[in-house]
Amino acid sequence: MGKIDLNKKKKREALLNTAFELFTTQGIAQTTINNIVEAAGVAKGTFYLYFKDKYDIRNKLISHKAKRVFSAAYDALSKTQLTDFDDRLIFLVDNIIEQFNTDKSLLNFISKNLSWGIFKNELTSSDGSYDLDFNDVYSIFENSTKTFKNPEILLFMIVEFVSATCYSSILYNEPTDIAALKPYLFDAIRQLIKSQECT
Repeated sequence: MGKIDLNKKKKREALLNTAFELFTTQGIAQTTINNIVEAAGVAKGTFYLYFKDKYDIRNKLISHKAKRVFSAAYDALSKTQLTDFDDRLIFLVDNIIEQFNTDKSLLNFISKNLSWGIFKNELTSSDGSYDLDFNDVYSIFENSTKTFKNPEILLFMIVEFVSATCYSSILYNEPTDIAALKPYLFDAIRQLIKSQECT
C-alpha cells in the first residue's frame, strides 16, 4: 500500500473512530458532520470523499464494528478443535456476547442501529457476494455436514434472537444477568438449528 493510500485509510479510520465516539457519547441526532470533522482533524470535504452524510457514516460504522466483532469471534473459533456445527455456532455466539459484555457502548450502538438490511448491504460487494470477513463467518454453514432449509434465514434469526435477548440482560441484568441467561439462550439456539435442518 502506497503512502497516499495509507493516508486515505488513516483519514477514513479517523472519521469512523471519531464518529463512533461522538455517536456513543452524545447521540446520533446531536452529532453533526462539523462535529465529526473537527474532532477528527480533517477538512469537511474529506468527509464527503468517503461518506454521503452522517447516516451513511453511521451505516458504514455499524458494518465496520459488526465485521470486527464477527471476525474476532471467527478468529477465536479457528483456534479451537471444535468440529460439531452446533458447538461451533454456540462458540461464535458466546464469543460475540462476551465482546459486547466487555464493551457495552458498542452493544448499545450496534443494537440500536443494526438492521439486517444495513448489515447485509454493507457486507455485500457489487457482485452480490459477501466480503471476505463475512464469508469467514458464513463458511461454518457451507462447511457443515448438515444442510439447512435456508442458511441465510437461519443466520438472520439467530442474530436477531441473540441481539434482542442479550441487550437487556447485558445492560440491565433483566430478566437475569448474562451468565445465568446463557444456558437458556444456547438451548434455544440448538432448538432453532434443529428446526431448520433439512431431513
